[in-house]
Amino acid sequence: MLRSFPDPADGSSAFGQARWIDLIDPTESELAQVRDQFGLSVPTKEDLEEIEASSRLNASGDVLTMSAPLISGTTTDRWQMAPVGFVLSPRVLVTVGFAKLEAFDTVGHEMGAKSGFEPSEAFTRLLEEVIDRAADQLERASQTINQVSTAIFFDAPDRQRLSRDTANLREIMRKIGRVSDHVARTRYAFLSIGRMADFVLDRCLGKFDEGVHERLEGVRRDIASLDEFESSVSNRIQFLQDSAVGFISIEQNDVVKVLTVVSVVGVPPVLVVGIYGMNFKFMPELNWHYGYPYALALCVASAILPLIWFKWRDWI
Repeated sequence: MLRSFPDPADGSSAFGQARWIDLIDPTESELAQVRDQFGLSVPTKEDLEEIEASSRLNASGDVLTMSAPLISGTTTDRWQMAPVGFVLSPRVLVTVGFAKLEAFDTVGHEMGAKSGFEPSEAFTRLLEEVIDRAADQLERASQTINQVSTAIFFDAPDRQRLSRDTANLREIMRKIGRVSDHVARTRYAFLSIGRMADFVLDRCLGKFDEGVHERLEGVRRDIASLDEFESSVSNRIQFLQDSAVGFISIEQNDVVKVLTVVSVVGVPPVLVVGIYGMNFKFMPELNWHYGYPYALALCVASAILPLIWFKWRDWI
């Protein structure tokens, strides 16, 4: 799909006056149309998936070719990294991607309503929108972490339903894992945007008007602030992961402790019963009238004494 901004009317003349061309999963004919009209080479999907910095940021005369992984599918839990290419020239900005991005739709709506703008303005506005959304995503992640922290440290566990409590902790672990994945993807995206902003500022010093320079500098400052905030969120995520694992281990240890106490308490009575269950002809208590209640009392006493000792040691 090819979108041009502004697009006041259909026709080749209107397309030639466009200041921003947005390509979404473009066809060969659409790529050829951009190439023939503006003389620009649009990066392929394979080019956009390169991870080397030299492959992501290139300059050829007045044309800057850049790429960055952005996030798609933010309305669901399964976020995906969507590589996007930017070709910035004095005449036009060309963006190419292979997934629908809400930030591009928002900026496209804004630019479509303008009578005229510079390609650098559209490029800067895209970076600002992506950073704004990254900040919102980190803020939502922080709110989720606050909820998880409350569930772990302030909600009383259900001691009568140990399996339910353990299941809740497992669900909390899954929620923390999803938030951790979202935060990592968000950081990857806005750091890539930061490298693009630095690259454009270094290559185009003096070529943009003062307003664009100020806005790009603002993007860099916002990214530095977001990086600090992301580090704080990541540290809290790691702490909550460790805490949830620790609580699960404590719950499991409590079960093992109960089983251990039961097994230890049951050993002495078994020993007593085993001794008096031996079929020897000559046993001191064999013909004793109180032999049976004596053996039962000895079994009870041998079970109670270990319990008293465990309680005295504060093990139960």
